[in-house]
Amino acid sequence: MTAIEFNHQLVGLERNLTKFALSLTSNREEAKDLLQETLLKAIINREQFVNYSNLKAWTYTIMKNTFINRYRQTVRQNNILDSTKNLYFLNQSRKMYDIAPDSNYAILEINKLIDGLENEYKIPFKLLLEGFRYKEISEKLGLRLGTVKSRIFFARKSLMESLNENF
Repeated sequence: MTAIEFNHQLVGLERNLTKFALSLTSNREEAKDLLQETLLKAIINREQFVNYSNLKAWTYTIMKNTFINRYRQTVRQNNILDSTKNLYFLNQSRKMYDIAPDSNYAILEINKLIDGLENEYKIPFKLLLEGFRYKEISEKLGLRLGTVKSRIFFARKSLMESLNENF
């Protein structure tokens, strides 16, 4: 299939893709953005499309995966949109409730146990707690991905054993 044929068939799917995007987002502007991103990805990855396979299903899959990835990214960022007058929620004190004293004690004990780990286990584990992904930890520490995963696994295992003994 030539690039022109591909693009022509892709444009023919625009109406169906728009409806699908609206069903996913429930917002016209977000649906337009999702449609544009889907079409761009389809055009960029045209050579991955196998001739005579189902172009509609292929583009729907691209759109669905793009939507899921965007959703996950939004959840990860944990953005807070405050549309209240004078940004009431953002200006409110961060400490809205007191933490129970026994919870503070448990957190301190857990942090002591983490600090008691050997550095080869503690450093990757703390980076994971700070929000880094395995791949980022691997690159940051100059270790192979499997090594990072196993060290974090052993750190968790050690912490669980210690917590079972102490609590």
